[in-house]
Amino acid sequence: MSNERWASLLGLANRARKVISGEELTVKEIRNGRAKLVLLAEDASENTTKKIKDKCSSYGVPLRKVSDRYTLGHAIGKDARVVVAVIDEGFANKLLTMLD
Repeated sequence: MSNERWASLLGLANRARKVISGEELTVKEIRNGRAKLVLLAEDASENTTKKIKDKCSSYGVPLRKVSDRYTLGHAIGKDARVVVAVIDEGFANKLLTMLD
């Protein structure tokens, strides 16, 4: 997995306002059917990991894990972020190909 490439694409998606960060907002986007891809940090707590995994599987949203919360936050120009949702189909598909 090329760390810089997916992170820079996520940053581009964020500047296009196609990224939602934070646990509660991500869960809301999954429920509304707007989330096309969810990225979860490997160092997320057990409760957060279970909550996000369960929501994604029940709503059929792809879920991918990334190295840590600092990498995820840095990619979108913020401090540490544990979970982000991509709400654009094009960005989500490209990120899926990069992360798989």
